[in-house]
Amino acid sequence: MKVLITGAPGWLGTRLVEIFRERKREVRCLVLSTADDAHLKELGVEMVKGNLVIPEDLKGLCEGIKTVFHCAGIIHPRRIRELYEINVDGTKNVLAEAIRSGVDRFIYVSSNSVGGVNISREKLMVESDPPRPYKHYGVSKYKAEELVNQAFREGKIKSTVIRPCWFYGIRQPERQTKFFKMIKKGNPIIFGNGKNLRSLSYIDNIVEALWLIEQKDISVGRTYWIADKCPYPTIEIYQTIARLLDVRGFRPRFVPTFTSTMCEVADTLIQGAGFYVKEFHVAGEMVKDIACSIKKAQQELGYEPQIELEEGVRRSIEWCRANGIDI
Repeated sequence: MKVLITGAPGWLGTRLVEIFRERKREVRCLVLSTADDAHLKELGVEMVKGNLVIPEDLKGLCEGIKTVFHCAGIIHPRRIRELYEINVDGTKNVLAEAIRSGVDRFIYVSSNSVGGVNISREKLMVESDPPRPYKHYGVSKYKAEELVNQAFREGKIKSTVIRPCWFYGIRQPERQTKFFKMIKKGNPIIFGNGKNLRSLSYIDNIVEALWLIEQKDISVGRTYWIADKCPYPTIEIYQTIARLLDVRGFRPRFVPTFTSTMCEVADTLIQGAGFYVKEFHVAGEMVKDIACSIKKAQQELGYEPQIELEEGVRRSIEWCRANGIDI
């Protein structure tokens, strides 16, 4: 039966559509009327134009759908209220339509930000940890998780939540390309000593996890951390990108940890006023350990991520160059 994918033509949504179409799945997408849908048309998917924050746009969206993969969301808004409008209210609207239409499964793509940051470098985050949402983005994704979990507890729909981490991979957005270009210059800023751990999630690994979840009944009512096999020290991430970009004389500029801490303070104040500045937010978390264990997904789903940092970055660079992106 047909699946519904929200979040295309965004990064994860588009890749999910591509791989599902390769596997002969019938796909319907919810697409904003202003979005560039040319590639989705080439993939032969059914498209419904609408906005997930407008309930009237969603009427009939889930008719004849077996599984909803809800990937749509916003990470870097202009105003804080957009996080709650899109991530919470939008999820509520799509979920309500799925329940009304008798959809079998609702699979929600959440975020590592619900788990927050590691209590210590030695203890990876696991699914049984209490949520510690990081800033407003984390709170908005946690609230959306709770909507999905509550619907399952009330017997309205079978659901699963995944928490992927820092995305990387082909079809990367401009913000990721900008990060690569910063490293290519040879002297990027690294906050602290670069030894803090970060879990990364290669885009195709996430898609594979979503595929497995739909096939596995054990996943119903569960939450899973989805990432590469092991977290990476931040310095290793930078060094790997620099090496694959053939950077000569790579000399990162290490700045004191308190610089990142001050950016976090500024981020908190700005968000408290209802605004959002991406640069302060990103800088404020760059010294933190944000690392998880995927053991539960491995044991219950048979999830074994095939792509790790070296290969994933190589594919990302090759994709950029093949598509005329200067990197």
